[in-house]
Amino acid sequence: MAETNQTEVLFYHLERVPLERVLPELLERTLERGWRAAVQASSTERLEALDTLLWTFREGSFLPHGRSGEGPAERHPVYLTTDDDNPNGADVRFFVDGAAGGEIAGYQRAVYLFDGLDEEAVSQAREHWKAAQASGFDVTYWQQDDKGRWEKKA
Repeated sequence: MAETNQTEVLFYHLERVPLERVLPELLERTLERGWRAAVQASSTERLEALDTLLWTFREGSFLPHGRSGEGPAERHPVYLTTDDDNPNGADVRFFVDGAAGGEIAGYQRAVYLFDGLDEEAVSQAREHWKAAQASGFDVTYWQQDDKGRWEKKA
C-alpha cells in the first residue's frame, strides 16, 4: 500500500449548484482558516470570468484576489492562474473546468470542482481520483444532497 501524503485531496461533484456559487464559498472558508489559495482554470477567458465573479458574487462582498500582472503575487490571498505555479504561497489549490497539472504535494488541500452533468468532466475527475489514490493522498468525494448540503460520499 502506498504511503499516505499529508495533502488532502477533495472532489466536489457539482450537479445542483454551479461553480459560480460553490467556488466563492469554498474560497471564503479557506481564507477564514488563514490559508491562501490558488485557483487554476483551463483558459484565460475562464480566469477573466472568475476574476469578475470574485468581485461581484455577493452584494457588498468580494474576495481579495489577483492574477499575473496585478502587482506582486504574494500580496494576493487568492491567486488566479492557468499555470501550475504557486507564486502566492497558496495552502490550497483549486482546479476548475478540467484544469490540472503540477505537483499537489506540499499543499494543505487540493480541491477539484467538476460539473457532474458533463461526462468529459466526470471522466477527467475519475482519472484525477485514481492518480491521487495511487500516489497515496487522502482522497474524499463530496456530493450535494436534495437540500443542497454537501455529503461526504467516499
